[in-house]
Amino acid sequence: MTAAVSTSLVLEQAALAEPRSLDDLAALDAATLREHYRRADVPALTALEGDLRGRMLAVVGAGRLWFALLRAFASWRHFPWRGKSFATRSLAVRGDGINRVFGDAAPRRWFRFETFIGPSRADAGQAFQLDYDNRDNPFFIRAIKDEVRQVAPGLFLGQACVVWFGKPRLVLYFALSA
Repeated sequence: MTAAVSTSLVLEQAALAEPRSLDDLAALDAATLREHYRRADVPALTALEGDLRGRMLAVVGAGRLWFALLRAFASWRHFPWRGKSFATRSLAVRGDGINRVFGDAAPRRWFRFETFIGPSRADAGQAFQLDYDNRDNPFFIRAIKDEVRQVAPGLFLGQACVVWFGKPRLVLYFALSA
């Protein structure tokens, strides 16, 4: 086996190793994130409770240069999106949440969503759904449909879709950490 093939196999195995942190997930490309998402577990609604730290991971379809620039921007300590806050209600079958932006000490809370377990847009399985379709949100936010699965204890991988002409389109991957 050549050194190049050996190095390639080691890198491929490392990419498929189970991520344990936001940084582990942030090091992966969109194709690898998709595989981790498909293998991940559906969390109970109560698994995502309180303020979770967030990180944008990858924009789907971005070229290498844009991917690198967006990854650097998302890892910047002043990146606007800080995470999401969750509260379970209604016998743990539905919940509410909101995004936290612009700081950790006193973040602004924008774009409320409802949570529930429902069919995934990624495959035939289930996922923890975040539905922004409520009248308090602007029309362009109401078209967002996020879903989340658990890749490790306290670590969640999400897909953000935008519904365009009635069809959901995957836009980006994000992660949340308890």
